[in-house]
Amino acid sequence: MTLPPEEYYQTLPQKRMGAGCLFCDDHGRVLLVKPTYKPVWEIPGGVVEQDESPKQCCQREILEEIGLVVPIGAVLVVDYNEAAPPKTESLMFIFDGGTLTPEQIAAIRLPASELSEFHFFPPTELPTAMSDSLRKRVLAAWQNRLHPRDAYLENQQHIQVNRTPNSGATI
Repeated sequence: MTLPPEEYYQTLPQKRMGAGCLFCDDHGRVLLVKPTYKPVWEIPGGVVEQDESPKQCCQREILEEIGLVVPIGAVLVVDYNEAAPPKTESLMFIFDGGTLTPEQIAAIRLPASELSEFHFFPPTELPTAMSDSLRKRVLAAWQNRLHPRDAYLENQQHIQVNRTPNSGATI
């Protein structure tokens, strides 16, 4: 029995998605923001909403969280995360926000109801008040900014992509 497309697509798995942006200052330090509703530091970003692409989410969240309109660059990391109850499986994207100028940094405005502060951290000194998975993802993104490589992770671990001449890529 064949299902109509609208019924078939309702039977497929649903995955959570999140998108964030890696911004650095001119010293290579990483911009982190501190939410008011949980005791951790994060990169600007958030949950991808219905009918929103990860890049659109990233652009929306940057405007909402730090008040900047900036071009979003390449995907630095895509991280597949297996389910770890209560969390369902997810895909997390980190885009390259580039290096913020002193003028852009001075223009950052945080929504008081959502974020209490921002700070630039050296990648080797990311705060302990940051989830381990996000820390690993941010470090992978920072490294990919410096030395581009495959941006695909599974549970914060690089997955080797084997490339052979004229045959495409295999995992």
